[in-house]
Amino acid sequence: MFTRKSDLFLLYLAVNFALVGLMFCHSALKRAEAQPALMEKAEMVRRLELTDLCLFTDARYTRHPSVADIHTPFQDYPLSLDHFPSGSIIAPPPHLKTAVTGDK
Repeated sequence: MFTRKSDLFLLYLAVNFALVGLMFCHSALKRAEAQPALMEKAEMVRRLELTDLCLFTDARYTRHPSVADIHTPFQDYPLSLDHFPSGSIIAPPPHLKTAVTGDK
């Protein structure tokens, strides 16, 4: 049926594009199903005034970035390198950027 390698490759691409399309359809259906539960959780977070989601577990300034101060990554001495990998992945929160640069 398929005599050339290019025919097999095109079939492979078509199957993969179909699978990616099905993944998008699946996620849209699941999002619609999960919307009431997400709204309920959002209301609970607002009512209980919960803090941010804990993204990383290694350093306290990456666990809750919105409550970190500008000096916590450098608590050993000012020119020390951040020895936690998550410190190089997460960006500083916006209120710390304005505190350092003085921009409003």
